[in-house]
This record gives sequence, structure tokens and C-alpha cells, in this order.
Amino acid sequence: MNQINPAKLRNSKWTAVKPMNREKHFLVSDIEFEEDGSVLSCQLEAVLSKNAYPIDWTDLKNSEKWVQGWK
Repeated sequence: MNQINPAKLRNSKWTAVKPMNREKHFLVSDIEFEEDGSVLSCQLEAVLSKNAYPIDWTDLKNSEKWVQGWK
């Protein structure tokens, strides 16, 4: 289980354990917060292809799918 502080998610680096479409390394490119500080939406951007994908930020906590940093 990855420990994540939602306030520090922007521009954080992530590696997919199982690459999708030959995309393995991602950056959190956009994150929106509610007025109470909870995360409203999160978007990952593939480093090589620049494709953007919406994601539920809590999925990043799953260490079977994501590793923090670029490995």
C-alpha cells in the first residue's frame, strides 16, 4: 500500500506495474480539489506519448498496480 498525500500529488512520478499500450512511466499532470480539500479529479500523463488518462487517485495507493517514482 503506497502512502499518498493528496496535496503533493501534482507532478508526482508513477510507474505502472503492468504497462498499458507500452506506456510505463506517468506524471500526475492535473488534479482538482473540492473546497473542503478532497480530491475531485486526477489525471495521469504518459511520459513518452503524452497521452492523458483520468484516474481515481486512490488507485495509486494499490502497490500491485502502481509504484511511486520511475523504476
